Amino acid sequence: MTIRVLVVDDQSMVRAGFHLLLADEPDIAVVAEASNGRDAVAQAARFRPDVILMDIRMPEMDGLEATRRILATDTAARVLVLTTFDLDDYVFEALRAGASGFVLKDDPPEQLLAAVRTIAAGEALLSPTVTRRVIRRFATVRRQSPPTAVEDLTPRELEVFRLITRGLSNAEIGAELFISDTTVKTHVTRLLQKLDLRDRAQAIVLAYQTGLFDDA
Repeated sequence: MTIRVLVVDDQSMVRAGFHLLLADEPDIAVVAEASNGRDAVAQAARFRPDVILMDIRMPEMDGLEATRRILATDTAARVLVLTTFDLDDYVFEALRAGASGFVLKDDPPEQLLAAVRTIAAGEALLSPTVTRRVIRRFATVRRQSPPTAVEDLTPRELEVFRLITRGLSNAEIGAELFISDTTVKTHVTRLLQKLDLRDRAQAIVLAYQTGLFDDA
């Protein structure tokens, strides 16, 4: 299946570079480009891309607001935030806006391609380093009560959930719990369904907004 991508950046040369990189991959197609957040919202509505590469700092409407508006109308969309600024507030706000991943523009090309495929597969892209920053940032905000649906999670699903919040991949979770990647994926899918969450990024936000695993 071809991954349909929308590239959003206010610099034409940057957009062109991403376009060339992505278009060279047999399983990826760039269906549209946008130069600002407002245009991104319109193009996303028109083309319904699988993955949106979203710049943060743009004129007219920034990438965070564009992400909020796109996901408000298309919950299936996956947003991969691109920025040159490796700052905690951007990570935090991007996740709160609903982004599924966060990468830097100066990351190696192969890392960006892997990120697009990861996001398209329905997984979140949050490294342990980024996750630790999110933990610190959420520690300063007012906590909410966990949703009642948490009570429906099995002990194993809770354990998988806890490891997700540490930024572990399916393979790493499997190694930690001595279960297969397929079994981990099944647990992740079920806990996301029970909690009505889109992906692992939302799960991490929920966990730290509620202090669910503070004791751990």
